[in-house]
Amino acid sequence: MPERKKITTPLTKDSVAELKMGDGALISGVIYTARDAAHKKLVELIKEGKELPFDLEGQIIYYVGPAPAPPGYPIGSAGPTTSYRMDPYTPLLIEHGLRGMIGKGQRSQEVLDAMEKHGAAYFAAVGGAAALIARSIKKAEVIAYPELGAEAIRRLEVEDFPCIVANDAHGGNLFREGPEEYRTDA
Repeated sequence: MPERKKITTPLTKDSVAELKMGDGALISGVIYTARDAAHKKLVELIKEGKELPFDLEGQIIYYVGPAPAPPGYPIGSAGPTTSYRMDPYTPLLIEHGLRGMIGKGQRSQEVLDAMEKHGAAYFAAVGGAAALIARSIKKAEVIAYPELGAEAIRRLEVEDFPCIVANDAHGGNLFREGPEEYRTDA
């Protein structure tokens, strides 16, 4: 198994440029959670010229609606949700400094184009490994939209959050190129 790259947030264009499709990654630092309802609110704030609940520059958003935290833990199960629901909002967020996203499933061409143009990466987290992923989350706090419940924006402090670079800033696409590697023409 290839070595996983240690990544610390916030990301820079240079650190994103070093990532290649298929790289294993262990992310440490601060990441934020947001799903489609929160993305819609963020985009509305940008379009209205209002301040966001956190600075997007260099940040990673994890597409998750975590389960309630059991006693003694910062968060409950925290598995990735399907990313395409955020695709209508993501290009504008990338344009405003978002450098990484974590989720599951493929992204639209518009998102891939924005990632290449502005220097961002998409990380795939393993669906079905929610309890395992939650172990890498050391602290969680709601910072915006508590009325959204599990979909509120949270600030997470993570240590060695496991994921894979699915789409890099150079156009590498694991969802397209990975299967090609194993395709055989009979």
